[in-house]
Amino acid sequence: MGLKEIRQKKWFGLLTNIYILVLTVFVIWMLFFDTNSLLIHLELKKEINKLEKQQEFLKQEIAKDKQILEKLSNPEELEKFAREKYFLKKKDEEIYLIEYEDSLKLKEEK
Repeated sequence: MGLKEIRQKKWFGLLTNIYILVLTVFVIWMLFFDTNSLLIHLELKKEINKLEKQQEFLKQEIAKDKQILEKLSNPEELEKFAREKYFLKKKDEEIYLIEYEDSLKLKEEK
């Protein structure tokens, strides 16, 4: 197959067309090498999705914290929370912590 026969083919005419060559180079440049390339857009889209998930999680946490704050605005609930969480007591009280053996095993396993 000679050079003349290759030039006669239809695909050779398309590939050597200057407009097709420029368009191909332009598309390759825009997809891979440009600062706003498709690859960068895909990375940014992944990051946006990750941040949106984190935003939803944080909104849920904020809602939980607001519920706790509303609950703790009541003095009796605040006292209950302080006693359970921080083992606080009144001046003339004594606190005894009772731990069962099965609860100790669970703590060691974790």
